[in-house]
Amino acid sequence: MGLTVLKLEVGNIENPDVTETLEFLIDSGAVYSVVPTPVLERLGIKPFAQEEFRLADGSTIVRKRGGALFKYGNRVGVADVIFGEEGDSLLLGALTLESMGLVLDPLRRELKPLPMILADLAGEVSV
Repeated sequence: MGLTVLKLEVGNIENPDVTETLEFLIDSGAVYSVVPTPVLERLGIKPFAQEEFRLADGSTIVRKRGGALFKYGNRVGVADVIFGEEGDSLLLGALTLESMGLVLDPLRRELKPLPMILADLAGEVSV
């Protein structure tokens, strides 16, 4: 499999017309997206929590977590975002993809619409 890198817009939920376009590595195996702290600060996004992450070598790091608006074409979603520090990769994770109703096609290395399914109170599935 090759790497998938695409440009998306990131913005503040409170001011969705102001965004920055960034080139993300699409990582459907990652839960959260990672955006450099200076970008999030310029957009006025503030952290609301801290998370501990385990790295491949077994060590742990702590990063701040906030919420951001993500845009890809006509798709818009809101998802948690990790405040990236120097040396962190710019990643687009699974929660962000799902918030925009998208899924990664790893063979074509592109984003595709995710079938949206809702269950009603009777437990029946609606499409």
